[in-house]
Amino acid sequence: MNRWGVVLAGLVSAGIATPAVAEISQQSIDDFLGKLGADNQYDPSKGIDWSVLPGPFYTPELKLGLGTAVAGIYRVDPNDKTTQNSSISFTGFVSTSGALGVGLHNYTFFSDDRWRLFIDGAVAKVPTEFWGVGYDAAQGDSQKYNDNSVQVHPQLMRQIVNNLYLGVGWDFSAMNANIKNSKPGDKFSQYAHTTNPLSSGATVSLNYDSRDVITQPHHGQYISVEYSYFDPSLGSDTHFTATKMQYNYYLPLDDKRVVAFDLWGRFTHGDVPWDRLSEAGDDNRLRGYYQGRYRDNDVVSGQVEYREKLTWRHGYVLWAGVGALGSSPSNLGDNPLLPTVGVGYRFEVKPDMNIRLDLGFGRDSAGFYFQVAEAY
Repeated sequence: MNRWGVVLAGLVSAGIATPAVAEISQQSIDDFLGKLGADNQYDPSKGIDWSVLPGPFYTPELKLGLGTAVAGIYRVDPNDKTTQNSSISFTGFVSTSGALGVGLHNYTFFSDDRWRLFIDGAVAKVPTEFWGVGYDAAQGDSQKYNDNSVQVHPQLMRQIVNNLYLGVGWDFSAMNANIKNSKPGDKFSQYAHTTNPLSSGATVSLNYDSRDVITQPHHGQYISVEYSYFDPSLGSDTHFTATKMQYNYYLPLDDKRVVAFDLWGRFTHGDVPWDRLSEAGDDNRLRGYYQGRYRDNDVVSGQVEYREKLTWRHGYVLWAGVGALGSSPSNLGDNPLLPTVGVGYRFEVKPDMNIRLDLGFGRDSAGFYFQVAEAY
């Protein structure tokens, strides 16, 4: 068992041990994690208060791997006591499949929360597989390739009225697919016009957000509609559009238990590159499916998650969900649904910021995910 496995075993045993033993174990673990910045406290005098934590994962596409989460919380105005904490997290990973990459998630809240700046980005090299487009293609054979990609999606939002935000942004991605055993009639020649697609487009969004904390919501609602316009005039290879809709509702049962609901859909139209089609299965939704196996113009999903905070920093979640995909909204019911169930462990490293380890089960596949903050 590696050092992180020992730490996790210690965390679990501390939660069920006798009070005297648990107090000793918790103190020793607190001391160790404090050296990594994971002290479950926020010190505004540090500027960005960082935490560093490693952890294992297993996903169908990446196989067994080791990830490292570097998470920080901060305030634009250290004297602001009302606006929720801003956060930034970097997640790096390396796996036995030969995959490696770095991801970025940043949520910045300016004073009085009138302005918000959100940035998502990733750079990755991942040996993976391509099945084609549509549900039927996902039931057949796949073709292996190396996914060398970069993505970045910044959004700037302005509050219009209380809890309602209008945002503008950019969505950029570039893919270099290094295909193994390429030949006429293979998967890529059937479904892809190019193995090196580049997509660049402008986005506009309207968000209603009454959540108390984005990284670990306890109550409130989130409604979002985002429209993305990709065109050669904006640097994109092809012209297409994407509309993403999301609804979340958080029902607090008490101060330690929350039931979280999530409805999500993404709909594309036009000359959509194969790497920008909607996908069913990632570390937030339809957990347990091989990411990229199920892709089509349109994907919808729904899930419900029960979250409970236990003693000390421990917590756990249980979820169940279902998804569907199709070439158009009217075809979403033509194929069998994609179910997902799972269980997750939570460990709080900073106020309202968890490290999560999720074990998800899909149809004929499973995945173990290591991430920062809640899935939604």
